[in-house]
Amino acid sequence: MSRLLPAHVAALSACAGLAFADGVRMPAGASFVSLLALVLAAGAALCVAGPRRLGAVAASLVLAGWWWGSVRLDALDRSPLTGRIGTAGRALVEVTAEARRGMFAQRVPARVRMFDGADVGGERAQLQLPLGRSPPQGALLSVLAVVRAPRGPSNGFDERTWLRRQGIHVVLRVDEWTLVGRRGGLGGVADRLRRWLARASGPGVAGERRAVLEGILLGDDAQLTPALKTSFQRSGLYHLLAVSGQNVVLLAAGLLELAWLLGLPRAAGHAAALAGIGGYVLAVGPQASVIRAAVAGGAVSIAWLAGRERDSWHVLLLAAVVLLAWNPYTFFDAGFQLSFAAVAAIFVFAGPLLRVLEGYPGPAALRGVVAVSISCSVVTAPLLWLQFGRVPLLGVVANGLAEPAVGPLLGLAFAAAAIDPVSPPVAAFLAWINGWLASYVALCARVVAAAPFAQVSGRTAACAAAVMLASAAYAWRRWRTTSSRPT
Repeated sequence: MSRLLPAHVAALSACAGLAFADGVRMPAGASFVSLLALVLAAGAALCVAGPRRLGAVAASLVLAGWWWGSVRLDALDRSPLTGRIGTAGRALVEVTAEARRGMFAQRVPARVRMFDGADVGGERAQLQLPLGRSPPQGALLSVLAVVRAPRGPSNGFDERTWLRRQGIHVVLRVDEWTLVGRRGGLGGVADRLRRWLARASGPGVAGERRAVLEGILLGDDAQLTPALKTSFQRSGLYHLLAVSGQNVVLLAAGLLELAWLLGLPRAAGHAAALAGIGGYVLAVGPQASVIRAAVAGGAVSIAWLAGRERDSWHVLLLAAVVLLAWNPYTFFDAGFQLSFAAVAAIFVFAGPLLRVLEGYPGPAALRGVVAVSISCSVVTAPLLWLQFGRVPLLGVVANGLAEPAVGPLLGLAFAAAAIDPVSPPVAAFLAWINGWLASYVALCARVVAAAPFAQVSGRTAACAAAVMLASAAYAWRRWRTTSSRPT
């Protein structure tokens, strides 16, 4: 961050307050006192000038974030169904995401509308269904289930804590279920958008190719085989299965280009880009990387429409505020940490590293991919070790091989979805080409993952993460020292 601006301080203060609520929650009875203190702090900010005003604003935003974070955590921890643990009953549930298959059962995120004849306010829960037919996202199910508590720590994974941070406190072990309808409202719109995008972006594509295509386009790895999923993890390409800024940029750029071809004013193009980004977020779902990318992409169009310059750091921090304000537990989420660390790494290290690589042979685009990949790999290595106990060592190689195909793959997927209603044969041809690109990405993952020491774990991973971080710190200090010398 080259220069700390008041907007940066404000966003950082709000993030700090929201994150602080995860460790120390404001007592429920202190709400009135905290609001009064917040009003006094805001008043003090208006009465002082200079740096003191900025300090007063920061203090008031920390307090506001702490208060709001505590309110949200209390709401997320509220669970009428915990009192029914160990009991069985008939429930009406709403499926909120695709099923994930395990070795012995499939798990489905859901909201419970009614349980045993009582309204439970749409509490979030996880359904545990036997292997077999899976209910579609958005389905309303009548289930006969037993309410169970999530499992505690076992084999290095604490399911209870992981689910609680998503606002889920019970597991419904389902013995039988019946489809009785589909949800409506905004959730129903999101379901229809997702089904349309999944179908229209790859007509005629099936099997592994469709699984990879949907993984990159929709951030859904549920259709990948366990072996291929492991290959993506070992090779350092698993980030491709999380919707990133690249997806949003291509979507927005395509809509702006379409508006230009139709002769529409640029303002109409940016308005279409905002609508497209909103629809894409609905289709993909509220993942941390999706919200961050959507806030960043939306900020570009809003800044243009408002005639203001966009500040990348401020947009990144604003996305963090949005995510933490909705769920302060997101601070502990691996996707949140990796997504924001990777973008910050690009902001800080990619530019200087790209200037270092300018003297080496090779296409400029490839040098850009290498610079970004090295920056992200180095900064995210400690987080990968802390969260998963492993670090991929050949991520730069894998990204250098796969990244040139990812942009065209996304562009063809969006183009096929746009053309399919008008000309299905053309859309099918684009999808056929895309199937080969998806196969190539999968091949890159497999080849790199099969190499010796593609991924290390345990103490070796800790040492690798420490070396990467120390090297990055040294390189950054060396670059700052040399760049500050007069020429």
